[in-house]
Amino acid sequence: MDPTLRSSLALGGLLALGLALLGQQLAEAAIRFKEYERVVTVKGLSEREVPADVAVWPILYTRADADLGALYRQLEADSTAIQTFLAGRGFEPGEITVAPPAVTDKLAQSYGGGENIQLRYSASQTITVYTGKIEAVRGSQIALAELGKRGIAFGGNDYQARAEYLFTGLNALKPPMIEEATRQAREVAEKFAADSNSRLGKIKSANQGQFTVADRDSNTPHIKNVRVVSTVEYYLSD
Repeated sequence: MDPTLRSSLALGGLLALGLALLGQQLAEAAIRFKEYERVVTVKGLSEREVPADVAVWPILYTRADADLGALYRQLEADSTAIQTFLAGRGFEPGEITVAPPAVTDKLAQSYGGGENIQLRYSASQTITVYTGKIEAVRGSQIALAELGKRGIAFGGNDYQARAEYLFTGLNALKPPMIEEATRQAREVAEKFAADSNSRLGKIKSANQGQFTVADRDSNTPHIKNVRVVSTVEYYLSD
C-alpha cells in the first residue's frame, strides 16, 4: 500500500476516534448539566412573639378662651398638672417632652363669624412620653381620666393620641431566626427529595427574606410578632 495512503487512513482513523470520544464527553457533560438543573425551591418560616421595649405616648390637650393671656395661663397650668401626674406614675423628666402650643384666632379665619364668636382663641398642646416602661404607660393611660375630672380636656383623633409601641431588639433575634428558617427550609426540601426518589444536593441560591415586626393583634399593640421567610433553592439528583 502506498505509504502516503496508509498515513492518510491512519490520520483519518485517529480523527474519527477523537471525534467519537469528544462526542461521548459532550453527551456526558450534557447529562450532568441537566441533572444540575433539577432543582427544588422551598421556603422556611421563623416567628417570634416578643414584648415591645419602647413606648411613644402623645398626650394631647386643648383649651379655649376669649382672652389670649388667660388661655396661655390655662395651658401652663394643664401642662404642670400633667407633668406632675406623670412624675407620680414613675416617669423621669428626661422621658417627657413638652411641645409648644398651637393657638388659633378664630377672628383671623376666613370663615370667622365676628360677633358670634364667644371664645375667640383655641389652643392645643402635646406632651410626649418616650420610655421603656411599657406597663407604666398602659396603666397611666387609664389613670389619666382623673385629670379629665379636674377640667383638662384631652383631644385629638385616635391616630394622634394613641400610644405607639416599638420593638428595638431585632438585631439580637436575626441570627437564630435565620438559622431556624434555613433549617426548616432544608427539612422541607429533604422531604420533597425523599418523596420524589431523589437526593438533595447543594444550595443553588438562597434569599434570606425581609424581617417584619407587627402588632400581634389590634388589641395588644404592646406585643409584637417578628417574622422572616427564607427561600432556598436546592439541586436534586437521582
